[in-house]
Amino acid sequence: MGIIKKIKRYLSPPESKYSSKQILAWLWDAWRGNRFQAFLNASIGLISVVVSLCAVWAIQNAIDIASHVKPGSIYLAVGLMGLLVLANFALSISSVWIKNILGIRAQNRMQQRMLDRILRSEWHSKEKRHSGDIINRLEMDVNHVINFLTEVMPSSVSTATLFVGAFIYLYSLDKALSLIIVIMVPMVAILSRIYIKKMRDLSREVRKSDSKVQSVLTETIQNRMLVKIMEGDDAMVDKLELTQSELRQNVVKRTWFSVIANFILNFGFSLGYLIAFLWSAIRLSHGTLTFGGMTAFLQLVNRVQGPAKNLTHLVPQFVSVFTAAERLMELEENPLEEQGKPVYVKGPCGIRLHHVTYAYEEGGKVIDDLSFDFYPGSCTAILGETGAGKTTLVRMILALMKPQQGQVEIYNSHVSKPLSPLMRCNFVFVPQGNTLLSGTIRDNLKLGKLDATDEEMFEALHVSCADFVKDLPEGLNTVCSESGGGLSEGQAQRIAIARALLRDRQIMLFDEATSALDPDTERNLLQNILEKQDKTVIFITHRPAVIDYCDQTLKIDKI
Repeated sequence: MGIIKKIKRYLSPPESKYSSKQILAWLWDAWRGNRFQAFLNASIGLISVVVSLCAVWAIQNAIDIASHVKPGSIYLAVGLMGLLVLANFALSISSVWIKNILGIRAQNRMQQRMLDRILRSEWHSKEKRHSGDIINRLEMDVNHVINFLTEVMPSSVSTATLFVGAFIYLYSLDKALSLIIVIMVPMVAILSRIYIKKMRDLSREVRKSDSKVQSVLTETIQNRMLVKIMEGDDAMVDKLELTQSELRQNVVKRTWFSVIANFILNFGFSLGYLIAFLWSAIRLSHGTLTFGGMTAFLQLVNRVQGPAKNLTHLVPQFVSVFTAAERLMELEENPLEEQGKPVYVKGPCGIRLHHVTYAYEEGGKVIDDLSFDFYPGSCTAILGETGAGKTTLVRMILALMKPQQGQVEIYNSHVSKPLSPLMRCNFVFVPQGNTLLSGTIRDNLKLGKLDATDEEMFEALHVSCADFVKDLPEGLNTVCSESGGGLSEGQAQRIAIARALLRDRQIMLFDEATSALDPDTERNLLQNILEKQDKTVIFITHRPAVIDYCDQTLKIDKI
């Protein structure tokens, strides 16, 4: 009984976060938009099956004519073989073209879909997954899924068709042997089930290790200046080696299992082929089979065994796509923010806090029963020591987080509404630190307003005291590397402020946005921003010069 239980457990489906039904439903949904490519690949595969079976007949026909078993022109017979070879070349070229051209489009579409889903999901201060892991999934796992949907599935249709067609042809030549060869298929199916369970577990570990390697690489490159200053070169390389070692060990385990499983299966197929060869040779010696018939016979055995062999090759693909689909489905677990049309509130408008409370699970309360009015047209400085909750408050004002108690509302002289993500369109935000993206200064400014003209850009740069851009050799087309590389911190800050001004919304939030500026530049910038007094401005700051320009202050004490 104990052995039976072990066998049952080994043959049972692998444990998974999602059921096979859920994964298949997700894959079916992902197949939308890629079905035309799959149809083309399936069609080419089916035509290839017809050409392949015709080639078997053509070879048998040519040999029988050459050996005078049947009448006919050997030239025409060989010419027909040549035409079938050319047809096979054409089909191969078409398949490569479809894979390379339509395949990259399908991959791009799915990456766009996944990225859009991630960007529209709820924001969390503590992300569950490293950015390197997410990038790994968007690249490797998307590629596995698209390859499966557009290549593997269509090929399985032609594989099944080839199996049926070759079996019928073989059956017409020798009924007994064809049945013996086919009996091997259920054996392959049983072994495949065992293979799937073990291989899926091993593949999951390999993909997890691969994501760890990508995470170490991403984080090290992003912080290479810090690594250099802290003389952590060896430590980071050692950390990479440690994660790579884990990946290598998992790959070795998977490879050993795959090699052993393939050896057992291929040994069975080879044994079947030898039996078929011996059988056909005996029939040839007894005069019940022509030489052309024996050639066709052996080719058909190959074409019957071929689909069964392909099944063993398809199994890793099924394992891979199930693992990849699980990893992509995990990226969609985070619920979406409220979706819909942006809700604009006519200015001037303000923000009111009503008894707002927020606490992190791991750190306790950071804001407790806070009420405050950032009234329309006001300029407010939010003050407080590190850890007092200033950043949390800003995230609630930007509708990135919801208060656990109380309410944050946006209002004007006519309406008052609870804040939601749909109202984020009323805000401009300049985060702390260097937030420029790689690309030109023009590209960075257009993030604030896609259709901004050069005149509008230069006006925003002037207000943000960034007239230095005009003096750069390439002007707005000056290229910045990642995180604004090539510019000073102060220059990058001013361009980030200009980008926010181009957005031109009623409520403006600045998080230590002038920290890298000298006092004179800071004063000029503040005067320019606050000159019209038509916006509600909120500064998170420790700078005395900023506080002097504000109408009111909000002091947050650490709890």
